[in-house]
Amino acid sequence: MIFGFGRPRSPLLIRPAGTQDVRSVSEIHAASFDRPWGLTEFERLMAEETVLTHVAAGGPRDIPEGFVLARLAADEAEILSIAVNPTRRGEGIAGRLLKSQMDMLALNGIRTLFLEVEDANIPALALYQRHRFMEVSRREAYYRKADGSAATALVMRRTF
Repeated sequence: MIFGFGRPRSPLLIRPAGTQDVRSVSEIHAASFDRPWGLTEFERLMAEETVLTHVAAGGPRDIPEGFVLARLAADEAEILSIAVNPTRRGEGIAGRLLKSQMDMLALNGIRTLFLEVEDANIPALALYQRHRFMEVSRREAYYRKADGSAATALVMRRTF
């Protein structure tokens, strides 16, 4: 597929994240959310044994273009964050990341997966619905937006 200045996009592979990916993951998160987590937060999260992180990376420098983090607890897990570089959105990367993460979670004995998403995030809601997540509750005024307003979080669940 050709994008931009006639240059082909590099194919991306889903792989476990390593310490070399922390900065890229942090930068993708900052470009994707009104209130991003800091580099130190990602260093801490990605070092935890109970956090499973995958990236979609490629090209000669193997730079991540998207990521997904999940925290495991007994036979449940929660997607903490998933994001794709804004220049690569619309290519199905988030769907591939989510599918790969769910496969790994199932292999690790996870039976139920939870996540939270802003109720106005239509692309994310469509992604989660395609992957058979169901809304289980709402958290009114949960997220603070950049303009100071509040947004509702939907809690969604998927069982394996």
